[in-house]
Amino acid sequence: MGQTDFRFGGASGVAVAKSKAASVDEAVAELAAQLPSDELALILVFLSPSYDPHHFIAEITRHFDETQVCGCTTAGELAPDGWDENSVVALAFSRADFSAAVRPIFNLDSFRVEDGRRIGGELRHELLRATPQVDRGSPFGLVLIDGLCRREEAVMSAIYASLDDIPVVGGSAGDGMRFEKTFVFVDGKAHTNAALLILLNTSLPFRVFKCDNFEPRAQKMVVTEADIENRMVRELNAEPAALEYSRVVGILDAKLDPFSFASHPVLVRVGGSYYARSIQRVEPDGSLHFFCAIDEGMVLTAATSRSLVGATCETFADIRDQIGDVSLYIGFECLLRRLDAEQHQLTRDMSELYRQNRVVGFHTYGEQFGSMHVNQTFTGVAIGRRPS
Repeated sequence: MGQTDFRFGGASGVAVAKSKAASVDEAVAELAAQLPSDELALILVFLSPSYDPHHFIAEITRHFDETQVCGCTTAGELAPDGWDENSVVALAFSRADFSAAVRPIFNLDSFRVEDGRRIGGELRHELLRATPQVDRGSPFGLVLIDGLCRREEAVMSAIYASLDDIPVVGGSAGDGMRFEKTFVFVDGKAHTNAALLILLNTSLPFRVFKCDNFEPRAQKMVVTEADIENRMVRELNAEPAALEYSRVVGILDAKLDPFSFASHPVLVRVGGSYYARSIQRVEPDGSLHFFCAIDEGMVLTAATSRSLVGATCETFADIRDQIGDVSLYIGFECLLRRLDAEQHQLTRDMSELYRQNRVVGFHTYGEQFGSMHVNQTFTGVAIGRRPS
């Protein structure tokens, strides 16, 4: 890839780089050659699990020793040239346009609501101190979290309540299709069972967004038996979960696999809106393992699909209507949207759409939007152009 600067896609204040080098050392060298080395507020990296995460974050932090480097592992990368795998994408935020404050949250298995509220409040004050009085602008938040921790709902609810309506989006770290171990990066180390809250203040126009392509159908399923801690549904409508799910959504005489779940999510209604609750896998006993929290008595609604490309184009058009030309989208997209695109031969169309609209980020094991942890969704923040 060629030299990149802060004019990537327009006056966005964000430089973007990508590498597909075979080794960590070569990848870091390629990123360093493409990114500015000073006057940076923050560097974000989204790393394929094909690289050693511990070696990578140690090496890139050593190279950019005067800048905070954060990030996570992925289930695929949203690169400047479209969807990719086995790569690393980096974003460097200019200190002229952004101020940043970062706080890790460790030991998520013992996370308490009061911890999240305290951390959010402290970080708001830290960002205020880091932002020049003459150019306060407006803040937004990014959350990166271990995609296998099963604590996203608790973390997001607590953090969002402490941020005084600062808009927040983010993604759950991935591990390709392995679902074994995911990492978040901070202070030169790779951590599991952890999350990062990142607050960025900017004078540039921006909007956070959420996009999905599903609408509710009439068919309902009630969770009648579940292992709540492990996000496992054993019975739906008092029937074995996998069999009842297959019957309701119309998958007959076919093996349930990730492509089935990608094409047939279920929805939960919260506050008058519907959010996807996607299934990760079917267990040998016929239970369904979900990506999001579930509970006994929860009503799941079958969904019908709209055009994946069309729904995404509508989202991009709405954002342009709100803030004008967009220089960059920082995106967090569910792995199941990618699988759905593959299932319907839309991978090339979606990748090209993202390339044309300058979307960078990663494919996730779940997405964050406000106080919610969601699935099969594309969330993110659109950064507008600096006024000329």
